[in-house]
Amino acid sequence: MPEQSIEFRYDTQLLLDLPGVDEDDVEDIADEIHDHIVDAFCGDELLCVPGDEVVKLHYHTNEPWLVLEYCRTKGEIYDIVVEDMDRQTRGLQG
Repeated sequence: MPEQSIEFRYDTQLLLDLPGVDEDDVEDIADEIHDHIVDAFCGDELLCVPGDEVVKLHYHTNEPWLVLEYCRTKGEIYDIVVEDMDRQTRGLQG
């Protein structure tokens, strides 16, 4: 059986804290982040989900550090998870 290739290796997840921002503005910021990431970075499976003063981001990319760097300009990032999906498909710790 041929080895499966993963185009975008890193599953990147984070929460972006936006204290004091009202719900409508959080939605606008989530949309802005989504649009910027689509335009500026290569990847797939992008989700930018607005919540109560927080945006949850999920993205598959080969350059997660660029996504983190960008998101840091929008607010405080936390609960950062970057998993190597290539390692996971080989049965290794991601």
